Amino acid sequence: MGQLIKLQDYISRYEQDIYRYPAQFVRLKKQQWTKLSNAYEAGELESIISRQSEAGESSWLTEEKTGLISRMKELFKKNAANEDTVQPENDINEIQENELTVHIPFQPETIEELKQAFLNQLFRFQMKWGSSTIQERSLIDQSYYFDEKLRFFLQRFPDTFLLLYKPIFLLKNAPVEVDVILLSPTEAWCITFLEAEEDAVFIGDKERFWIKKHHKRSDKKVLSPLLSVNRTEKIVKQLFALYDVQIPIKKAIISRNGYIDYPLVPYDISLLDKRNFSDWFQRMRSLSSPLKHQQLKAAQALLDYCQTTSSLRVEWGVESDEQDDEPQK
Repeated sequence: MGQLIKLQDYISRYEQDIYRYPAQFVRLKKQQWTKLSNAYEAGELESIISRQSEAGESSWLTEEKTGLISRMKELFKKNAANEDTVQPENDINEIQENELTVHIPFQPETIEELKQAFLNQLFRFQMKWGSSTIQERSLIDQSYYFDEKLRFFLQRFPDTFLLLYKPIFLLKNAPVEVDVILLSPTEAWCITFLEAEEDAVFIGDKERFWIKKHHKRSDKKVLSPLLSVNRTEKIVKQLFALYDVQIPIKKAIISRNGYIDYPLVPYDISLLDKRNFSDWFQRMRSLSSPLKHQQLKAAQALLDYCQTTSSLRVEWGVESDEQDDEPQK
């Protein structure tokens, strides 16, 4: 499951410590999946689900709403009362590890159903980490919970892939929004999607507009995706140079349900359509490399120049948190 380190201009826990949270997420996910899969194999999953149902709200969400904030406040009060006392690192680790206790809402019949339910819960968890910290949160656009492309990156790529989804960079006091930046352990991918009706064909050239053709529609002009992907690459390249990040930068235009026809495509652009997207996707999924230092350094460089809009969480004054509930369709 790819990790959402930045969504729009929302505050992210990864901004606080990019060298800690990615590895922590991988560890917590592995622990929870091992617990659930072992329970499934042993025929004990039903009892776990029953206990969760009896408790009402899922435990990780309840922890975030009440116990987590209360415990954080208590720790801060203790430290304030005794300035010479250093808060143990284990206390913070214990609090944050308790955030990931996955609630399975139904009895899965197969291990694949269990895996999908697990991924759906992790998606909610990632959305929380991608829009809040312990003290602050951002007002998230509810449509992101149903964004197919965002879910695609978070549920179908390896844990070691770090995602910036439509981030807003603040460069020379001017906000600039880009599409997708995907940091693998070995490469940085600047990605723009070009998708419409099934089997649509996009005719590309160097002009500002391309032509979209479809057998059931009239030809239509669409803005060249080169403008977006080149703008993203320019920003990434500048920040990598500023931070001395040594990682290759790749550019891709993706059309998973259509075709891209551009015979004279620039050499540094990958056109990924119905003919070759699956091959590229499988290569990405099969990358078994762990998180790399240069990858995390690259993430830090980008996050440092991302715009963030947030406010103090109401829990620090009033014990109330409705933001983390997943919206209903």
